[in-house]
Amino acid sequence: MKKTVSILLIMCMFLALALTGCGQEEKAPGENAEADNSAVKVGFVYVGPASDGGWTTSHDVARKQLENNLNIDTLYKESVPEGPECEKVINDLIDQGCNVIFSTSFGFMDYTLNAAKAHPDVKFMHCSGYMTNENMGAYFGRIYQARYLSGIAAGMKTKTDKIGYVAAYEIPEVLRGINAFTLGVRSVNPDATVHVKWTHTWIDAAKAKDAAVALLAEDCDVITQHQDAPGPQIAAEEKGVWSIGYNMDMKDVAPKAYITAPVWNWGPYYEKQVKAIMDGTWKAENYWGGMEDGIVDLAPLTENAPEGAKEAIEKVKAEIIDGSFKVFSGPIKGQAGEIRVAEGETLTDEELTSMDWFVEGVVGNPKQ
Repeated sequence: MKKTVSILLIMCMFLALALTGCGQEEKAPGENAEADNSAVKVGFVYVGPASDGGWTTSHDVARKQLENNLNIDTLYKESVPEGPECEKVINDLIDQGCNVIFSTSFGFMDYTLNAAKAHPDVKFMHCSGYMTNENMGAYFGRIYQARYLSGIAAGMKTKTDKIGYVAAYEIPEVLRGINAFTLGVRSVNPDATVHVKWTHTWIDAAKAKDAAVALLAEDCDVITQHQDAPGPQIAAEEKGVWSIGYNMDMKDVAPKAYITAPVWNWGPYYEKQVKAIMDGTWKAENYWGGMEDGIVDLAPLTENAPEGAKEAIEKVKAEIIDGSFKVFSGPIKGQAGEIRVAEGETLTDEELTSMDWFVEGVVGNPKQ
């Protein structure tokens, strides 16, 4: 009897094991893996104050979205110089438990790479640069697409045919934006010119405003910017002319002057990257998304926009999104009237990221 019971017990055990095995399914790494929110702490390195009302604020808005939507902890360090101090700040964030780092200015690139090599167990992403590592990605958006659209509004609005552009540094990112804006302007107003003043700073609000004032004194009646703070918008409103913002919707800063702005939407990108880290599918990449991804866009036009601008912009925007229109497709002339991009050709991403020249219609020097 005991022998019979033992045999029955053994048979039951084998049956249970067999059923358990049938119920299991092998999963690829990261496939359907449950995210562990507590295992991730994200640090952000900002070049300006989180309250700058422009570039850094756009990243900080996305940081807060990330924190709320994924229920994770984040830290940030603001007003970090683009120099060796950046690397120290990154190391401090890691010492405080951050295992994901987003550094959000071009000048942080070399120091982010140094930190990535020193901390192979930490994931890094650097904004607007091009260097990558096994544990470091690069990311940016094709803001030049929205710059082109804002140029359409500016070209239709100007009465003096002189538009002022307050710009930070003579680097490809900024030159590319000025060129795209100018191409948009001249697509609707071939007589208009874009006048550039360099500030050699991202965040000095007083310098940016002073540069705008100088452009206004030269009879520019629309002002735009590649600056992190909205000083040029204020200068335009005080003068009683028009403005195109940058980074964020700036209608509340200069409501009587402001028309629209090329804007950033970093939130979905940050969430996607952190989710990939949590589920084990993250890989370093060099991401450069466009309007089709939603990372860049044009803010809604205000009542200051010229008649017909909405229809003209929506048409080109749809063509950018579906790929039928490329901002930097030829024919495009250089500043001196020479052909820089032949008809039927389009600049490659490599050419765009190394741009060191101005298109026809820009008044200013593209070299330091």
